[in-house]
Amino acid sequence: MNEFEKQYQELQDFLKFEDFSILTKRIIDLTLDTEDIIHYKKTNEFLVWLDQNETNVEAKKEKYRAILTDLHSSLSTKSIPEKKLLVSTSGLVKSYGTSSFGLGPIEMELHQGEILGLVGENGNGKTTLLRSLCGELYASSGKINYHFKSNDDYDLRTKLVYIPQRTDSWYGSMFENLQFTATCYGYKPEENELIVELIIARLGLRKFRNHSWKSLSSGYKMRFELARMLLRKPEILLIDEPLANLDILAQQTVLEDFKAIAKSPFRPIGIVLSSQQLYEVEKTSDQVIFLKHGKQKNLHEKISVENETVVENNLVIEFESEWNQSKLGEVFSKLNMISLQFNGGTYIINFPENITVYDFMKLAIEQQIPLQYFRNISKSTRRFFVS
Repeated sequence: MNEFEKQYQELQDFLKFEDFSILTKRIIDLTLDTEDIIHYKKTNEFLVWLDQNETNVEAKKEKYRAILTDLHSSLSTKSIPEKKLLVSTSGLVKSYGTSSFGLGPIEMELHQGEILGLVGENGNGKTTLLRSLCGELYASSGKINYHFKSNDDYDLRTKLVYIPQRTDSWYGSMFENLQFTATCYGYKPEENELIVELIIARLGLRKFRNHSWKSLSSGYKMRFELARMLLRKPEILLIDEPLANLDILAQQTVLEDFKAIAKSPFRPIGIVLSSQQLYEVEKTSDQVIFLKHGKQKNLHEKISVENETVVENNLVIEFESEWNQSKLGEVFSKLNMISLQFNGGTYIINFPENITVYDFMKLAIEQQIPLQYFRNISKSTRRFFVS
């Protein structure tokens, strides 16, 4: 079963469990995959019909089933491209003269269909790396290699879309701006409005179509930038702190959108995003780079905690408890605890590699330790945030 068939089976499950919101988004994704104006028209007509029949569940299911079958028939014979390397860096360094801060050296690779998350405290180089990758900053040393065709620097920058945390203002309505973008990037007159309608629906912007920049919240301004990005058909999307102004539900929605956009079987792109929302980014990303004072850290590196070495295979647990550090240390010493720190309102405990999370849970239950929360962070960059 190829990648498209797996996704199609997933859509059947969404239909079975009546998860219509995400199903609608995926149908729009498949419609854009067809690159066929006939399907553009059909899906836009379907979206209008949904607006008028929101409560008619059985009729909706029949409509969803029919349009899915139609899209499957069109796409099942379409070839799925091999995922190619998009960009790599070798010893990338960016320094600022006499400033004590410097980025790098950075070693990374990004393929089509991958999401790379950048995490780290503020001021540690995430934005500098993004701006270097998109060509706004030039490397002091090392190399950035782009592995896709471009005619010149302008053409290269067209294929690298960078969305900063603070976006530029614009005039007129959202819909007019997106139509102008579609015109600039080669969409034919007969497909311009159809494509824009699909993309604003994909990003939940339909009811804001006639809004101006001033009347949109920060979160919806970011979605507008994403819509404009999708019209450009980039190879790589570089986005700085996309979750900063979103509530927790919106964060989950946007990250799921990124994942679906990146992993399109027929139009895969690479995404690099920075965020302070560590766990959400790790859950979505294929790889994560942690930056500390501009230096790259990987999960496989050894780190030091309280003069002890924590290696990849050690069990590291983050948890919250009403008990004090002394009482917890006395109990967990039974599992040959290496270290126990109170860090940022939570405890971070480190065990030898022969201890499992089940050993931790069993002892906590036996000793009736009051746990408000716990998480296995052995494979998380959260380990690098331990002071």
